[in-house]
This record gives sequence, structure tokens and C-alpha cells, in this order.
Amino acid sequence: MDILLTGSVAYDYLMTFPGHFKEHILPERLESISLSFLVESMSKQRGGIAPNIAYSMALLGTKPRVMATVGEDFGDYRHWLESKGVDTSLMKVIPGEFTASFFATTDHASAQIASFYPGAMGHSATQSLKELDKKPDLVVVSPSAPDAMMKFPAESRELGIPYLYDPSQQVLRLEGKELARDMEGAHFLFCNDYEFGLISKKTGWSLDQILDHVKVLVITRGKDGADLYMGGDSVHIPTVPEDEIVDPTGVGDAFRGGFLAGYSRGFDWKLCGEIGSLAAVYCLEQKGPQSHSYTRKDFVERFRRHFDDDGKLEGLL
Repeated sequence: MDILLTGSVAYDYLMTFPGHFKEHILPERLESISLSFLVESMSKQRGGIAPNIAYSMALLGTKPRVMATVGEDFGDYRHWLESKGVDTSLMKVIPGEFTASFFATTDHASAQIASFYPGAMGHSATQSLKELDKKPDLVVVSPSAPDAMMKFPAESRELGIPYLYDPSQQVLRLEGKELARDMEGAHFLFCNDYEFGLISKKTGWSLDQILDHVKVLVITRGKDGADLYMGGDSVHIPTVPEDEIVDPTGVGDAFRGGFLAGYSRGFDWKLCGEIGSLAAVYCLEQKGPQSHSYTRKDFVERFRRHFDDDGKLEGLL
């Protein structure tokens, strides 16, 4: 299956704070908040939602394409993705711009405070699905520039291409009518439980009403796993026990990558979710969203220690 991913491409600057943010925030002084956290470590990682998802898909043997705008500093990152099996031919360099940057500080409770500089991502809407030589089987619409997030679902509907709508962090700035418009006819809606609450509040739609507009709804719930809803059916996907918790950055993207790797092979929804669950924990156990690695054989062996695949995962080997 040819899956095309749109969304942010960024460098992640990840820092750790040796304490808890909540101990330093005064609710009664929020209107004049002024905090600076002395961090104990920092690393620069390759990130951005679209390549994060693509990376886990490629580890599991698929060949995803990424369509995005990047800066002049993207050369080494492009080489890395290509070496892992990601097609970057549709990643367009914007002259005079830096690749987008994500700055995140994580405390000892895995709480995060983050900032995002869009850079070249602000030009995402200069690209178009209508200009593609090859029509994909599925388009993933994940957070990028707001005008691009409106453009790609509209073009997908016009061209009759199924799409996965993943508004993620952009839910905060999208209006209810915008969310409703781009959920309408989406094949998938992916969100976490907090984002689902915001989507429901902004649109006024209940879970059942949302399922009247999207074919498959996937809600990730952190340590409580994930829930998949399709029409009148639902299935709960538990988490896989981690060897250790290192960094939560990119865990949701790894889940999506695992899920889509299963979907591209025609696996059932439950198996797709379980593959996503294991892909996510591999990411959780490493620093950064593209630092985890495994052979497909190792992945299948660990999968079978926690789930029953009835031999279906032979398709991953």
C-alpha cells in the first residue's frame, strides 16, 4: 500500500529537568508567570510528526513517502531517512529557511513544556496532492501549517483519496467547524484522550456522532493503552510493559507508524493496534522519536510474548 504522510518535519531539542514542574507553578500567579528551568541534559534529535511516523513504518518493512517543506539544513536528515527506507523525494527545500524546531523540557513525571518554531513548515501549503505523479492509497494529514492542514483534506476529498485525519497539537487552534469539516468523510481519526475531549467540546459531537462522520476512530490513552472504534464495534488495546521509561517524545507517532504498517498489510484492526502498541513502547525506551531500532524478527518475537497473532505476523518477516 502506498501511504503518503504530510505534516511537520523538525529538529527536536530535548531537555530534562531534575524535578517536577508542578512544584514551581503558582496557580494564583499564572497571569504573571515567569519561569526558567535549569535543565540537566540536552540532545538534538531528528523529529517532526510525519517522519517520526514514517520511521517506524520503515522499520517494519514498508516504504512510506513524506511530502513536506524543509529548510536548507535538512541534508543530513534526508540522508538518514533515505538510509532507513523512507522516500523523501517529495520533501521540498525552502531557500533561506531553517527546518522547523521543537524545544521540549521533560520533568521526572514525564510532564512536558514545549515550544515550536515552524520555519520552513510555514510553506507547507505550497505543495499539492494534485501535482503528484502517483495517486496514493492513503494520505495522512498530521499537524503542519494551518493552511496546509485545511488544503490536504480538501484535496483528498476532491481526488477521492482516503485520508487519516490527525489534528493532534493543532486541535487547540482549530475551530469546531474546521474540525467537523475535515473529519467529514475521513477514513481515520487519530487523537489522544485529551484531544478527543477538546474535539468533542468544540464540535458538540459525542463519540457516536463522530463515528457518523469517520469510519475508524483511534483514541490513545497513554499508560491505559488505546481504544479503536469502528461503527458499532470497539476494541481495547493494552500497552506493552516497558523495560524502562526514558522519553515519551514521539511515542504517539510510533504507535501510528506501527498501526499503519499493519494496515498496509491488510491486518485486522485489533492486530494493527497491537503492532502500534509495541512500536510505541520501543520509542518510549529510547531518547528521542527516532532513536529506537529493531529487526523485524526481534519485533515479532517480542510481540508474541504479549499478544497472540495467530501466525499473521509472518507477513512482517
